[in-house]
Amino acid sequence: MFEVLVYVYENYWQGDACPELHQLSRKLTAVGFEADEIEAALVWLNGLNIAAQNTQRGTPEAASMINTGAVAALSAAPGFQAQSAGSLRVYSVAEQEHLGAQALGFVSFLESSGVLPAHMREIVMDRAMAAPGDPLALDDLKIIVLMVYWSFGEEPDALVLDELCDDADFRIAH
Repeated sequence: MFEVLVYVYENYWQGDACPELHQLSRKLTAVGFEADEIEAALVWLNGLNIAAQNTQRGTPEAASMINTGAVAALSAAPGFQAQSAGSLRVYSVAEQEHLGAQALGFVSFLESSGVLPAHMREIVMDRAMAAPGDPLALDDLKIIVLMVYWSFGEEPDALVLDELCDDADFRIAH
């Protein structure tokens, strides 16, 4: 499934350029991906599309509400509730078991660095819980984070992109 997601990210780097799921399925079949991998990836992508659409934060209307100070209107929007500055995210036992310490630590690192806002973190968590693997491999989580950015039409800054795409196995310690 993750190979299919990487292919989609690399070939349709602007989420709005991605074809409808049925047409994407035909293209992925023509490229040579297995039918079960395509089906798993399309189900996962459909969930990502639904989650991104239900998050009002990514819309221009939400951005204008924030800019004009209409946070109460944004909080009342379906699917989105503003997180207070002093709030704390507690991970369920199921999330801890499925993601594992390394992946949860990476999510915490991204969030504390200010590059993964709370609304995107929740979509990352949702899509990570929908992904196979116990615990989820860190490289797979990085693909999920990239796909969440992709679904919002955003590209992470260069340092974050380097962290998400870098293979730590080939790093040389000084």
